[in-house]
Amino acid sequence: MADNSSAKQLVKILIGAAWIDGQIQPEERKYLQQVAKDKGLADDAEIQLLLFEFRTVQPKECYQWIREYLGEHPTAEDFQELIEAISTVVYCDGIVAMEEARLLTNIKLIDPANTSSESAFNNVLKAVQELYQRWLGYQN
Repeated sequence: MADNSSAKQLVKILIGAAWIDGQIQPEERKYLQQVAKDKGLADDAEIQLLLFEFRTVQPKECYQWIREYLGEHPTAEDFQELIEAISTVVYCDGIVAMEEARLLTNIKLIDPANTSSESAFNNVLKAVQELYQRWLGYQN
């Protein structure tokens, strides 16, 4: 997923993740500007509209972008890269909003490694534990 269209889609997802709690925090915007620059998308009109809050991103739209990005049969590698990228945005401001925690948990539920409802439940539990541990790390 290294071509420019998937890079743009990834940046849109990350912006959507930053918007998921209703606004982009200054730390999130700074990080996202750097990501857009690194991916050669800093001057992209659509990215600028989203990043500078000229257009809001609804949670439903963010989830749709995630589904499109991952496709029908995501690889474990694609999935892991997406989780890591979104986690970085979510944690960069040091505050994990409920909506952000829910986003990460929902994404982990579609992990291709999930094969049963029991493993899905265990993944949700593990995701919540990881979020809590990271949150505690930010408090210290």
